[in-house]
Amino acid sequence: MARELVLGVDAGHTMTKAVLYDAAGRAVARGSGTLPLNTPHPHWVERDMDDVWRTTHQAIAVCLAEAGPDAGRSVAAVGLAGHGDGLYAVDERSRPVRAAIVAMDTRAEPVLGEWRDSQVWSRALELSGTVPFSGSPAALLAWLARHEPDVLEQARWLLSCKDWLRLRLTGVVATDPTDASASFTDMRRGGYSQELLDLYGLEALAEKLPRVLACDAVSGTLTPEAAALTGLTAGTPVVTGAHDVDAAALGIGGTTPGELCVIAGSFSINQVVSEHPVVDPRWQVRHFVRPGQWMTMSTSPASVANLEWFLRVTGAPVEQRDGVHEAVGREVEAHLDGPSEVLFHPFVYGSPYPRPTSGTFLGLRGWHGRGHLLRALMEGVVLNHRWHVDALCSKLPVSGAVARLTGGAAHSEVWSQMFADALRRPVVVIDVQESAARGAALLAVTAVGLLDDVTDPRAGADVLRRHEPRPDRVAVLEEAYEAYREALDALGPVWSRLDGSRTAE
Repeated sequence: MARELVLGVDAGHTMTKAVLYDAAGRAVARGSGTLPLNTPHPHWVERDMDDVWRTTHQAIAVCLAEAGPDAGRSVAAVGLAGHGDGLYAVDERSRPVRAAIVAMDTRAEPVLGEWRDSQVWSRALELSGTVPFSGSPAALLAWLARHEPDVLEQARWLLSCKDWLRLRLTGVVATDPTDASASFTDMRRGGYSQELLDLYGLEALAEKLPRVLACDAVSGTLTPEAAALTGLTAGTPVVTGAHDVDAAALGIGGTTPGELCVIAGSFSINQVVSEHPVVDPRWQVRHFVRPGQWMTMSTSPASVANLEWFLRVTGAPVEQRDGVHEAVGREVEAHLDGPSEVLFHPFVYGSPYPRPTSGTFLGLRGWHGRGHLLRALMEGVVLNHRWHVDALCSKLPVSGAVARLTGGAAHSEVWSQMFADALRRPVVVIDVQESAARGAALLAVTAVGLLDDVTDPRAGADVLRRHEPRPDRVAVLEEAYEAYREALDALGPVWSRLDGSRTAE
């Protein structure tokens, strides 16, 4: 049987997708699985590593079953993408030494407070292109060194999400430049920096960092055990892959330097590919999948995860919890007339600001219903993205032509239009359902020679929708943004008083 298909796997914070593609990046079959986030203590956000693997191999099996009998024998390669930052630590036997910590975790805030008051902050930005945040490997490892030193003693390898999955698929330990640059690589020269490890007091961990391979390199082959669980063929090449942010940019064709891409998923991701690194504490400069290019991204854990939280705590029907449901969009659309009467700060899991914040509704009245709250929530998410985009545009040559939108919010026409209105530029939604999985698949296609490059025109994707800014709604959201920013400043002392991060120690 000819091997003409590739499998792209995207392991996000709450869902793992496995999608089978042909060589031009057209989807053939899909499988997915959800995974709960655990919060055993305030500020902790974790998940079971074995459950991550189980969800992944089951998603792959479902995908291949949908494609038909013996579909696994048609797969030429497997590409991987996964959420960035966080920590997946394994021992000598490749077994987890503790639960995985994901990027929405904020237990390390006290560590960051100390670093902000020292030369760590400025030197980290200068060397790595980013300052650490609470969910970054540097901050989490420093916290573990203080509170769970036995974990670091037991750990042989300190991995990211997709690298844990590759280990289970192939038995090979490795990472790629996009995930490696989360904390410890030199922004300009590449490779791990001993100076950065020393700066964070983590010099003893250098030998626990995985080797770095090219994103489109074949880093291993499928083991017989993994083949039996997934339905793939033992010996199938597995490609190194990339951080899901970079993979998503590939998947929707957002690889032109200066082009704005917005990923509205669990995280608010706002990114531009650059040919020269430009540093600023408001964003992260990391290595892109192509050597000599950088991914400049301004991010926060404050996007569509807020909607998932809202639906869960308000007891929404189960069928409305799997993303941006059409009924939610209709409910919001019925309440879009007039100015924004209710404001929402989408900081349930964190924010882009160094000071304490939290999720907050303002302006509630007795006549407001669920639709008003949902409109406020969606607008609050969009206005947080606006803050990030404004930051990028202040120093980078960002094209004003269009913004490419992907992630959960892109499935909602109402929410997509809000992005165009708030960002004051056209927004295009590409006809790709799983952008990061598609990007991972394109890396796999390139690795085995089915395409010459991830930007091969044969792998282009069509525009599904285009949203033009509407002057009346631009004015409404401009006014809402002013109130949103004023409230940020006014609520600072209140949020500080309510903050519980001091108990995270």
